[in-house]
Amino acid sequence: MSDSYNPATWMMEVTESSQEEALRVDFHQIYKDSVLYQRNMAIVKKLSAPPASCTELHFPTKYSQPFLMQLLVCMWKQYLSYWRNPSYNVIRFVFTCVIALFFGTVFWRKGQKWERVRDLFNAMGSMYASTVFLGVKNSSSVQPLVELERAVFYREKAAGMYSALPYAFGLVGIEIPYNLIQSVIFSFIVYILCDYKWTASKFVWFWFLMFLTFLYHTLYGMVSVAMSPNFHIAAVVASGFYSLWNIFSGFLIPRPRIPIWWRWFYWTCPIAWMLYGLLVSQYGDVEDVLDIGMTVKQFLRSYYGFRHSFLPVVAVVIMTFTVFFALLFGYALKKLNWQKR
Repeated sequence: MSDSYNPATWMMEVTESSQEEALRVDFHQIYKDSVLYQRNMAIVKKLSAPPASCTELHFPTKYSQPFLMQLLVCMWKQYLSYWRNPSYNVIRFVFTCVIALFFGTVFWRKGQKWERVRDLFNAMGSMYASTVFLGVKNSSSVQPLVELERAVFYREKAAGMYSALPYAFGLVGIEIPYNLIQSVIFSFIVYILCDYKWTASKFVWFWFLMFLTFLYHTLYGMVSVAMSPNFHIAAVVASGFYSLWNIFSGFLIPRPRIPIWWRWFYWTCPIAWMLYGLLVSQYGDVEDVLDIGMTVKQFLRSYYGFRHSFLPVVAVVIMTFTVFFALLFGYALKKLNWQKR
């Protein structure tokens, strides 16, 4: 080989089968008949047998970090992802302000008007329309985001970075502060413009129920994507449930007037519990007399079947819906794989 010749090229040329034919030599057979080959095979056989004192290599999990560390990493990842996505979060807050101002001005100072039954219906309509409108908006806006994040999840899970549950709970956890801010913005604006009764307990109940309503709607949107191939199908499926929820929410048809064989669906409808809590927390203890000769408290009990003493149970049920949707999202993400290969 000359000094200016590429060593890699020379090596490829001298090891070609054409060189063996020219020299009439079979290098493979020469090596196989050599003492070096026999010695190497003996070494391989010796090293392939484990010692008697050695134990099999075992890893308790295929992931390098425990569940808690995976959850913290996924939370940090989602925090950065949401912070860098103003098109989703800033627009959500702006839309919340606009809707709160819209409904607050439409139902201007209706919160403490209960001389007539119609005034009570107007107040109930303001609660129902505004929360359902924003809740459905939260659900529909999160669906394309979850589908995009799910594609990243499939790739990173296959690489062994984390399992499904830490990722799902991280995505759920990062939605909590954003929904919290959204509920605070909405509650202050609507509460002031609609002029609901200013007591600490009533405002806290109003804000707390708004927060849970926004959150479980968001989680429901995430569940619908996790259980569907894409967010287009998820939107169609979710809209069907929205229609059923609206029918059996108790606003269009009060619970005592729903046929007995359909009344079970009322108790499984999260919007019904939300409406129960909002109306009872604001008016369930009012003893003022309406134009029909009944107090507000008595009317809510006879017409809707609402009791003020049932308010803590309502809060627990709505929190149960929220936890259920969060767990269902994690389970669906773990068990269902819509990845196209």
